[in-house]
Amino acid sequence: MLTTEAFNALLKTLEEPPPHVMFILATTEPHKLPATIISRCQRFDFRRVSLEEQTDRLRRISQEEGIEAENEALQYIARLSDGGMRDALSILDQIASFTGGHVSYEQVLSMTGGIASEQFGKLAQAILEGDVGQVLMLVEGFMQEGKSADKCMENLLYYFRDLLMIQMIPQADKLTDRVLHPEEYKEMASAFSRKQLFQMIDTLNHYQSEMKYASQPQTLFEVALLKLCGIPREAGDSDRPQEAAADSAVINQLKQQVASLEKKLERFIKSGAAPAAGNSGPSRPSAPPAPRMSSAAKIPANMDQFVASKGSPEFMEIQRQWAHILQGVKEEKVTVHAWFMDGEPVSATEDALLIAFKNNIHRETTEKPANKQVIEGVLHSVLGKPYHLVTMMQRDWSASMEGAAQPKEELKLEHEHESKDPNSKPWIDEALQMFGEDLVVIKD
Repeated sequence: MLTTEAFNALLKTLEEPPPHVMFILATTEPHKLPATIISRCQRFDFRRVSLEEQTDRLRRISQEEGIEAENEALQYIARLSDGGMRDALSILDQIASFTGGHVSYEQVLSMTGGIASEQFGKLAQAILEGDVGQVLMLVEGFMQEGKSADKCMENLLYYFRDLLMIQMIPQADKLTDRVLHPEEYKEMASAFSRKQLFQMIDTLNHYQSEMKYASQPQTLFEVALLKLCGIPREAGDSDRPQEAAADSAVINQLKQQVASLEKKLERFIKSGAAPAAGNSGPSRPSAPPAPRMSSAAKIPANMDQFVASKGSPEFMEIQRQWAHILQGVKEEKVTVHAWFMDGEPVSATEDALLIAFKNNIHRETTEKPANKQVIEGVLHSVLGKPYHLVTMMQRDWSASMEGAAQPKEELKLEHEHESKDPNSKPWIDEALQMFGEDLVVIKD
């Protein structure tokens, strides 16, 4: 902080010092000293005292002063002092004077406002499991013990930093700040991915900066912890291999279905495009093929009974239990549940349940014997009696409910509209009938 003129005045004194005087100049910025000053001084560079040296020194002083101190307590004091021996001695002296000469690990934690690494271990486990309720309960417990939110934030930041060190460096004993026994926390460290730990440290560091200006630091601390609960794992860290395998099976099955549909559509386009190629003009053939209606094989033989039983007590009970039925199918086989979700119960007789599907692929997959057996087993378990599963398309069910007259009028109008439109193609109508408007994209 000295000006050039002040340094020049000091230089004169240093050149001719009194014989009984020794000057000690202390600075953290030696590069700012003029060369004329440095050339007349002996330089000593000081460093932080290592953890082992501090602990040994504290133990020696405790023995000389008659203080009974636990080794873990001395280690924690040394870590708190951050390499400063003077601070470590001050903390030891203060705690010893209040505890009658007996210094324990718990007393050090209590008097310095620290939190045991075991408690942070519980908090880290709750964060790992995404247990928001447990996280908030632990925070409330810290506050009830008189801990400050900013101190908790600081210690938790050190804790996750220590977990990162334990995970990345095999011998991290000397690199941890708040974990006294790193070997006991290797399992906890391995439970998190490195990406997770880096994100957690960044998140805590961000909220620690904001906490300096927050009027409600506890709320900010809780928000930071909830953010940590929402940090996702990496794809390779999934702890649910069965569910991941089930999802993979669904994807593979979907790929096979799409490939099969592409082949069918390609064959259909070829068969539909051939007649139109022979026409020299833009007009369509005088008698375009009518849109395909549902095959009779897709409509149940006892359709009249299902229509009449739409409001039966059996069906009302099934509707009330439908959520439990879906959950039961999911627990039995998640891939079947993925297809069965597209279906909707529309009617039931004494021994049969009718499910209407929007997508024919979902209906056909559900009808496979193995999948059907799973669903019928769940129906028996939930409803208490066996039911035979019957399926059909939603549009066929709607047509059956509305009667035959209205659909014929709609088809007639649709055909009249098509005959007036020279740009329309018969295979587009066919695709709409097969897949539905939501799944068909028409491009020129």
